[in-house]
Amino acid sequence: MAHGPATGLSRWMFTTNHKDIGTMYLWFSFAMFLLGGVFALVIRAELFEPGLQIVEPNFFNQMTTMHGLIMVFGAVMPAFVGLANWMIPMMIGAPDMALPRMNNWSFWILPFAFAMLTATLFMEGGAPNFGWTFYAPLSTTYAPPSVTFFIFAVHIMGASSIMGSINIIATILNMRAPGMTLMKMPLFVWTWLITAYLLIAVMPVLAGVVTMMLMDIHFGTSFFDAAGGGDPVLFQHIFWFFGHPEVYIMILPAFGVVSAIIPTFARKPLFGYASMVYATASIAFLSFIVWAHHMFTVGMPLAGELFFMYATMLIAVPTGVKVFNWVTTMFKGAMTFETPMLFSIAFVILFTIGGFSGLMLAIAPADFQYHDTYFVVAHFHYVLVPGAIFSITAAVYYWLPKWCGNMYNETMGKTHFWLAFLGLNLTFFPMHFVGLAGMPRRIPDYSLQFADFNMIASCGAFLFGAAQILFLFNVIATIRGGKKATAEVWENPEGLEWTVASPAPYHTFSVPPDVK
Repeated sequence: MAHGPATGLSRWMFTTNHKDIGTMYLWFSFAMFLLGGVFALVIRAELFEPGLQIVEPNFFNQMTTMHGLIMVFGAVMPAFVGLANWMIPMMIGAPDMALPRMNNWSFWILPFAFAMLTATLFMEGGAPNFGWTFYAPLSTTYAPPSVTFFIFAVHIMGASSIMGSINIIATILNMRAPGMTLMKMPLFVWTWLITAYLLIAVMPVLAGVVTMMLMDIHFGTSFFDAAGGGDPVLFQHIFWFFGHPEVYIMILPAFGVVSAIIPTFARKPLFGYASMVYATASIAFLSFIVWAHHMFTVGMPLAGELFFMYATMLIAVPTGVKVFNWVTTMFKGAMTFETPMLFSIAFVILFTIGGFSGLMLAIAPADFQYHDTYFVVAHFHYVLVPGAIFSITAAVYYWLPKWCGNMYNETMGKTHFWLAFLGLNLTFFPMHFVGLAGMPRRIPDYSLQFADFNMIASCGAFLFGAAQILFLFNVIATIRGGKKATAEVWENPEGLEWTVASPAPYHTFSVPPDVK
């Protein structure tokens, strides 16, 4: 049967074009980012001052759950899959992804999964209120009825991730251009190849644990019910065996993005390419053997505590190699500070702060003090916000001229960066202090001694949120028009005409005459 050209909605619904699918992933993830951000602002509004002002404690707990789930599964992961869809075929010289129809399917099941998850807010008993880690028995014996819909939504998200990962692996291994060996691929492609293997390994574990929850709730089993011979700690082992590699799934593609951007604006090839590949693979391997550092307080044997403590500290080594390589790439480079570079430098500095607080949490006896305080919240937000969110933002600014042919407004981009940078640090840095002083997380009320720092954190959160509206405006304005992007996208301020090819095969940039 002959078809006319696809128009309107059908073009997007049935497209198998990797660029269209990448665009849909990116817009979907930004919508989820704003929704998850609204939930976060409800939390921060309640914590603006001591006492219970705005929401009921149960609704506060629903907000913490929904914020975490939507940011992790709805904002960060689909954004990186969107970047992978857009860039990987172009970076390796492939005409499209290996499995284009499965690519379309892997996207379109996501809006339904998150519509179902968000709909739990309006169900009897409200949304899940047990935190994004959904520990049993809180998520089984004492859960609201909506937990069944939550479990189904998690299954759909996992199916999407597995399909996307199979597609990425098949594309990278089978569709590289002649001469593009594995060790010649841009690092973004390498980080995604490793990330895709991680996803295929751990998503079935998540599916298993939520299926066990479902059986406990509806079919009379006792996997996590001590009264029936089960063990709630078993839940934590299975969940974190998924959950810790998941943390690296959200940061490894960010390493790839930053490894593309820093060499461009330092006007030098990336320092230590091979060591970066091996460090990424090492981090991925080690991520599987550190899961119980989230569980130091459950009463594990001393030998277990020591093993997980040392294994966790070991991850700092390949991570440190990457930071060293980025800094060395910038060293003595002809650096300019366009918006993507600002976000990338902030990534390196702030991600390192998050890494250091992670080392503190890795020390088992100290973790007994830090566990479930705001110090942990500060740690993982310093990893995920400057890590995942800043790198995604940098990637959008960096590749947007390539995607739509127009140059974004640089002044607006830099304004967005400084507002976001200030908002981020005002929000999360004070949490280190209140956490060390003993303020527990996930509680809507707190002692008077924590009032000042919480007020600062809440102001910072609203500033950070406002900055994202500026980002949205800049992106839409760029897509709709503006200055045309040329092959020489990043114009040299001195007007020098020397150009060399970037380490990645899709950019050129100016360098001063003395750097040839």
